[in-house]
Amino acid sequence: MTNPFALIGLIGILALSGSVASAQTPPTPTELSTYRGLHAAAAQGSVDDIRRLAQTGANLNARDGNGRTPLHVAAFQGHGTAARALIAAGADASLLDNQRYDAVTIAAVKDDVPMLRALLAAGASAKLVTSVYDGTALIAAAHLGHDGIVRELIRGGAPLDHVNNLGWTALIEAVVLGDGGARHTETVRALLEAGADPRISDRNGSTPLQLAQARGYTGMVSLLQGASPR
Repeated sequence: MTNPFALIGLIGILALSGSVASAQTPPTPTELSTYRGLHAAAAQGSVDDIRRLAQTGANLNARDGNGRTPLHVAAFQGHGTAARALIAAGADASLLDNQRYDAVTIAAVKDDVPMLRALLAAGASAKLVTSVYDGTALIAAAHLGHDGIVRELIRGGAPLDHVNNLGWTALIEAVVLGDGGARHTETVRALLEAGADPRISDRNGSTPLQLAQARGYTGMVSLLQGASPR
């Protein structure tokens, strides 16, 4: 018989980890309208203003009320050219906002491949530990089934087997928080092809294969059964 307390605990974990996208806090319309300086330039995607303000000594890492830097704002607004201009001028791409997200993880959750490419090309890291779950951009993208983002992050050197504070890797999250559909299945494929370790189990000792079998995710099961342990 299933332990009801264990089941309640699992439901709680799923609910918490399922909030990764909503835990990000983009600027509100009011904030966007009241921004000044580099925050306004980033919100508007104005490269000329970014360069002009940077040359006059504006603080490239200034924070708004939610801890967002101009780079965070550019990422939320999808202004890749502005993001590159900020980093080129000296903005610190490793800074986290109040929810502990960097620009790379913001782009990953938004499923914004052009922004992610712009950030990585400008020197931002795919390796940072982010969010209250001590995860990574790769784990967040795998959870959401953003397979294109997952492949970009892998190319950018994201750690494949990082375990967050829920005890889950990107591979595990793609299974337990996925829907078994095409994009989550492609996420599993990308992770396995890159060398993610299918032997790493969750805190209950269940492997990604066992988790996929329990959910009836046949496409994932086929991929995981064919995976060769490293």
